[in-house]
Amino acid sequence: MAKARITDTVGRDAVERALATVSDRDTEATAVRYLLQVLADGAPGNSVEVRVPPFGAVQCIGGPGHTRGTPPNVVETDALTWLAIATGGAAWANALEHGRISASGSRADLSAHLPLLWAGVDTPHPSGTMGT
Repeated sequence: MAKARITDTVGRDAVERALATVSDRDTEATAVRYLLQVLADGAPGNSVEVRVPPFGAVQCIGGPGHTRGTPPNVVETDALTWLAIATGGAAWANALEHGRISASGSRADLSAHLPLLWAGVDTPHPSGTMGT
């Protein structure tokens, strides 16, 4: 059974709260999952798996897919870094250079897809994140 989609209203609210303050775990989880959903919607496919443990993972970006085991193209990061790069609070290259992102595989570069265009694109940058 497919997971329920996070509505734009709920997702936008969670992202805005997560960026504005130190949020509770449920708000952070909803914000992360919503932005993963936005990425998967904007870059459909299954050639790259983006993981933000422990909150979620999506497959995205067109190209050769996989059906079993660990995919050949994997991106993994923590929730704070994901929120920062997904909303424009930090640059992909900067986070990658500083070891905040693990990216393996020839298609595991999300820089062309970030920051995401989401319903709250004019929100402030997350506090406490690394600069671009």
